[in-house]
Amino acid sequence: MAAVAEQWVLVEMVQALYEAPAYHLILEGILILWIIRLLFSKTYKLQERSDLTLKEKEELIEEWQPEPLVPPVSKDHPALNYNIVSGPPSHNIVVNGKECVNFASFNFLGLLDNPRVKAAALASLKKYGVGTCGPRGFYGTFDVHLDLEDRLAKFMKTEEAIIYSYGFATIASAVPAYSKRGDIVFVDKAACFAIQKGLQASRSDIKLFKHNDMDDLERLLKEQEIEDQKNPRKARVTRRFIVVEGLYMNTGTICPLPELVKLKYKYKARIFLEESLSFGVLGEHGRGVTEHFGINIDDIDLISANMENSLASIGGFCCGRSFVIDHQRLSGQGYCFSASLPPLLAAAAIEALNIMEENPGIFAVLKEKCKRIHKALQGIPGLKVVGESISPAFHLQLEESTGSREEDVKLLQEIVDQCMDRGVALTQARYLEKEEKHLPPPSIRVVVTVEQTEEELEKAAATISEVAQSVLL
Repeated sequence: MAAVAEQWVLVEMVQALYEAPAYHLILEGILILWIIRLLFSKTYKLQERSDLTLKEKEELIEEWQPEPLVPPVSKDHPALNYNIVSGPPSHNIVVNGKECVNFASFNFLGLLDNPRVKAAALASLKKYGVGTCGPRGFYGTFDVHLDLEDRLAKFMKTEEAIIYSYGFATIASAVPAYSKRGDIVFVDKAACFAIQKGLQASRSDIKLFKHNDMDDLERLLKEQEIEDQKNPRKARVTRRFIVVEGLYMNTGTICPLPELVKLKYKYKARIFLEESLSFGVLGEHGRGVTEHFGINIDDIDLISANMENSLASIGGFCCGRSFVIDHQRLSGQGYCFSASLPPLLAAAAIEALNIMEENPGIFAVLKEKCKRIHKALQGIPGLKVVGESISPAFHLQLEESTGSREEDVKLLQEIVDQCMDRGVALTQARYLEKEEKHLPPPSIRVVVTVEQTEEELEKAAATISEVAQSVLL
């Protein structure tokens, strides 16, 4: 029975072969021949090898030029030519052997050389030694670290604070600790480089809005709202963040926080506020831009700042609700993998906080001095002042560019050099030009501190005006 069935199948196959169209048979024949060729042919052919003589090899090696590891850099590049500081960079600074009034260091409250701060650091140095030699999770947590975190949380009126050993790493670690791939971050185009690095590490979807332009931000938020309506399932798992600075490093302008808070609640986003310049500067007690505008600090999801400006120490901190801050202890790269803050610097920061709390009038003094020099620098031919009148760090830019960034930088550097010769220490704002998302124009950065006298402020403004006219006109 089985034999009959096999014969019947064979007969059907032969019959189908006869009935098939000619083109079908030709195509099948070609495919069969191609398969047979692939099975029996070699996958590659060995090219005939010709051995080189020793002399020919040496000639080829001598002619070969490797590509440079890094692009060539001119020896007169500013990064390769340092201004050497001798002694503390406080009110008066010795630069390249010349004593000047310091308008370059971010020592806003004049605490860098404060006797109380130095005494606290020295006592801590004798007790704990120089460093920690370990991150916070590996025997790098000292009691003075916990004291500082507690003091910062109480000062900022938040539930909890966390400290980092490096100011730049603070916001650069905080952003990717929360925002991941697939999340959306709305960020100001003027955001500082530390924020940019944090965004890059997060691998989130970045949407840039025009500097301090709330209409442009709302346009982006509306567009995202429409996209979310098209795909509600994805929208439910996508987090949205707004990242801004309280007082912008690159522009010296204050963020419009009240409008940002309104947009936060309207479009259900979270606000991350970077306050490295505004902490210890804005507000009646120096608590930053939230106090300046009278905003409830609970309306801000995360606040970060460094301790390298007003506190005259090193490192940075984040503060907010406990469940938000505790997440960084598990996911903040700079916290988990870097050696913790040296105890002497934590002690110095605590003492600086004590001084700030004991002398709340210091912030009004700083504000008045900022307004004074800001006004005095208006109307200098060839230069324009960029930044708020109450910002202790603002910029002087060329009114009209030469058309070449390199030439603009040279002109501004000439002004800086001549001012230094006359006893006023300034600096140009520096950027990693190939790394910046939106490269700011070249500028001279002017920094105001409470230690500068009225006479020194007037002298600095007059010196800058005279030098600028001689260089630019």
